[in-house]
Amino acid sequence: MKFADFVREDRRLQILIILAAAAGYGASHYLLSHALDAYAYKISMDALKTDLAWLEEQGLITSKEVDDAIVVNLTQRGLDVSGGRVVVPGVKRPKPE
Repeated sequence: MKFADFVREDRRLQILIILAAAAGYGASHYLLSHALDAYAYKISMDALKTDLAWLEEQGLITSKEVDDAIVVNLTQRGLDVSGGRVVVPGVKRPKPE
């Protein structure tokens, strides 16, 4: 596996963890971008939107456009993945607490 694959899988897990900690299990893509910056994931909006589309295809989040923002919400399956109860190839499995 390439290093870029490890980074992408970890970044997807961080998105799910951020949403799991958010009030109402949701956030806009702008807020997610800022939160990912705090985890040293400085990525373009295009890359973030690609990750969000992939996570939605896997049934881990839902999304809707509101004005110029994409609002995403965690699904139950996404919550299970963020907590390590379900494994999805393409998302890093969290370490045990």
